[in-house]
Amino acid sequence: MRTQANKFSAIASNVASISTPGYGRIDLDRLTADEGQSADPATELTGLIQAEQSFKANAVVIERGADIWELLMSIKRD
Repeated sequence: MRTQANKFSAIASNVASISTPGYGRIDLDRLTADEGQSADPATELTGLIQAEQSFKANAVVIERGADIWELLMSIKRD
């Protein structure tokens, strides 16, 4: 989940600085600034959607883990 949080942060920075002259877009794959490469709204939105889907998938995994834990604890009590 930390990776998705970093992606959200990078995307927010890219979108906020989209019209700043000379701004180096933060590459989401390497999370480094690329000098002279401007941020593209479509690319940033795509990255944002991918990060959102990753967060949702991670949340489902955590919820299922909690369900399994609860089931195991109820079996142990019985």
